[in-house]
Amino acid sequence: MPHGRPRILVPGRMSKRVLDRLPDHFAPVFVAAADPALITAGMASSVSGVAVQGKLPADFMDAFPSLEIIANFGVGYDGVDAAHAAKRGVVVTNTPDVLTEEVADTAIGLLINTVRQLPAAEQWLRQGRWAKEGAFALSPLTLRGRTVGLYGLGRIGLAIARRLESFGLSIAYHTRTPRPGLFYRHFSTLKAMAEAVDTIIVIVPGTEATRRTVNAEVLQALGPQGVLINVGRGTTVDEAALADALQRGVIAAAGLDVFENEPYVPDALLALPTVSLLPHVGSASQATRNAMADLVVDNLIAWFETGAALTPVDETPFTRKTA
Repeated sequence: MPHGRPRILVPGRMSKRVLDRLPDHFAPVFVAAADPALITAGMASSVSGVAVQGKLPADFMDAFPSLEIIANFGVGYDGVDAAHAAKRGVVVTNTPDVLTEEVADTAIGLLINTVRQLPAAEQWLRQGRWAKEGAFALSPLTLRGRTVGLYGLGRIGLAIARRLESFGLSIAYHTRTPRPGLFYRHFSTLKAMAEAVDTIIVIVPGTEATRRTVNAEVLQALGPQGVLINVGRGTTVDEAALADALQRGVIAAAGLDVFENEPYVPDALLALPTVSLLPHVGSASQATRNAMADLVVDNLIAWFETGAALTPVDETPFTRKTA
């Protein structure tokens, strides 16, 4: 570590574990939000790193002429303007791998909850209806015999696919280009995949390229036995089109862990008994969040001690310039 601890800015909320570890290695600085108006002249001239959980726009980055690194808490970094960081020579890091298995577990759990209506069955028991009214209704859907299409096949998508294999299900995927060495069927368009499968699991980043790509046309192609699961980003699904498709029986059911305007969920989705809803808990175990927090801090330590971050994102494969 260079002489004098680097000043690391934390805008807004952040994992307690990150906050607990930062003072051991850095001089933390705190502001309420990633708003340039909150930055003093002293902060602007002295901050060389940012630890962020959420959005970090370009104008906020530009408030810091000596900024070197942005350590993002999360594998998804769509809230950070990585393209702008790249233009400035600022490295952006994320937290891949450490949450892969947890999110994959959640995806499978959400899929089973959705097709077998397990949350509703539990409420039937808890409300005393089993004893008063008899057995919970047979679930109209089953996992047996389903063909699952993965929209996205990165680390988490592959982990989900491995789990689906153990259920004996057929697997397909849609990505821009086929991944070599896989025996899963590849589709070059999302609609073509939707026509060939009865279940779609969405696990792509929330970018402009993926915004509302799961639309009315794709849902129509998925069909009346169709199930949609989203553990990626809420912006990928046209929520109004999804609610309409569920109301009209265009598809059978949906399971959602993410939403376009979190923490707010459209009333139309809340009202539907064919939807299983989770409050964005894909990686929300203490063990996984601790590992994510450690990687945020470890990226910062590695950058200032060795000149290379541990997990830089693809847009910023930089090493540190030394004086």
